[in-house]
Amino acid sequence: LTRLEENEQNLKQLINSLSKILSDTPGSEKTDKLFAQLKGKLAWPVKGMVQKLYGQSKPPSNLRWQGVVINAPHGNNVRSVSRGRIAFADWLRGMGNLVIIDHGGGYLSLYGHNESLFKQAGEWVEAGDIIASIGNSGGQHKTGLYFEIRHQGKPRNPSRWCNVRNWFAT
Repeated sequence: LTRLEENEQNLKQLINSLSKILSDTPGSEKTDKLFAQLKGKLAWPVKGMVQKLYGQSKPPSNLRWQGVVINAPHGNNVRSVSRGRIAFADWLRGMGNLVIIDHGGGYLSLYGHNESLFKQAGEWVEAGDIIASIGNSGGQHKTGLYFEIRHQGKPRNPSRWCNVRNWFAT
């Protein structure tokens, strides 16, 4: 329970730090508005079965999932859901190999528990670009992807952003 709470706090601190840095980065008004208009139209980052749902409890704690966990075969490609700039690509305790993409306008997408990372902080990506491969890093027993969307540092339900039938090819 303590480790779960510490891991959640570590992620929150990272997001807050990135938000402060990214808020000082000039963006284009067009790019900032673009991501917000994609709600309900994004492709999922990987094809697989959603195992953990946004808002579902994380027993034995009172914590809740702030994203979704998608079970998928080891080594499959993880793709960016939209255009953006890699804000973070490194190891984070509890999340394993983690990629965070800044989409502008205060929107971030997070991709955790990857086996390998194929992009570095500062690189630009387009929707559908391969950014990582599925793994079980960060102490996971099953292979899969932790996927989250945040706006102004607050988690948003990815199921409301991604179209259930809109998968990227593996």
